[in-house]
Amino acid sequence: MVKKRLIPVLLLKNGWLVQSKGFKEYKNLGNPTTAVKRLSEWAADELIYLDISTDDVYDIKREDQGYPNRKNLLEIISDVSNYAFMPITIGGKIRKIENINQYLENGADKVCVNQITRTNPSFVKESSNEFGSQCIVVSIDVRLVDGVHRLFAHEENKTLEDKALDWALKMQDLGAGEIFLNSVDRDGMQTGYDIEFISKVSDTLDIPIIASGGAGDWDDFSNVLSNTSAKAVAAANIFHYKDQSVYLAKKHLFEKNIYVREPFLIDI
Repeated sequence: MVKKRLIPVLLLKNGWLVQSKGFKEYKNLGNPTTAVKRLSEWAADELIYLDISTDDVYDIKREDQGYPNRKNLLEIISDVSNYAFMPITIGGKIRKIENINQYLENGADKVCVNQITRTNPSFVKESSNEFGSQCIVVSIDVRLVDGVHRLFAHEENKTLEDKALDWALKMQDLGAGEIFLNSVDRDGMQTGYDIEFISKVSDTLDIPIIASGGAGDWDDFSNVLSNTSAKAVAAANIFHYKDQSVYLAKKHLFEKNIYVREPFLIDI
């Protein structure tokens, strides 16, 4: 039996790490690598690192933080991989097979695709055939509208007609290895996960579901992993403001008899 995973999510916007709320409010948290080092020391199971920049500007115009100023995403991915002692999934700006090649060559273990799956769904099949389905994580952003969970397009700031569960099934059929299921409504709200919908999706699909959106305390993690078939739970903001946060969250899950890796700290 495969152990459940606890996965921090880091968001990169124009060279800075940011905190997100509702997919529209962003707070600057610092340079792109400091948090990666901390999360490695606290023995996170994996890391999801997403570039949400709307352009190709990564110059933070600062050289005084002990971090070299990088001018493109590939340089940042390379830096991040040097600090990461866990598998990392990189997402953002993937438009062609060559982008995946570049991310993997610079240190990514898996890639996360989102926008391209809507403009060109066959890209999921093409990329999974090229790199193996285990390498392809499809991110699905979900909004609850009139009692129906629908697909949300971040780049258009628009809720689509597609039902999220139907879309997840389509991505599975095209070769996705995992689904990264994000609640837009709960992002940064600390109100807990959408347990009912996560359970519905994870019970319907055969591939692993990574649940994201709504973490407010450690009990929210155990609630997902105890009451749904999701194979992993992910969060962003909750890990930034407490020392040894991943370790403490894992300790909580372990003591709740959730089937996770035993918590430990790494001296890097």
